[in-house]
Amino acid sequence: MPTQVCAHITGTVWKIEVKEGEQVAEGHVLVILESMKMEMPLEAPNAGKIEKIHVTEAQAVNEGDVLVTLG
Repeated sequence: MPTQVCAHITGTVWKIEVKEGEQVAEGHVLVILESMKMEMPLEAPNAGKIEKIHVTEAQAVNEGDVLVTLG
């Protein structure tokens, strides 16, 4: 069952650290969000394959927005 990885804060996508199709381990940094001049890494909650990246770098996101789908 796919896991949707959501933004835990409102901010801007500063950097996307993965590509679709890539295998990642639990704890691997997927996306770095920037909020109030602070960088906040968003980590994989479990191991899996990146099925879809729903955002682009420099995109504004709100808390709860889906950023990555992990299969």
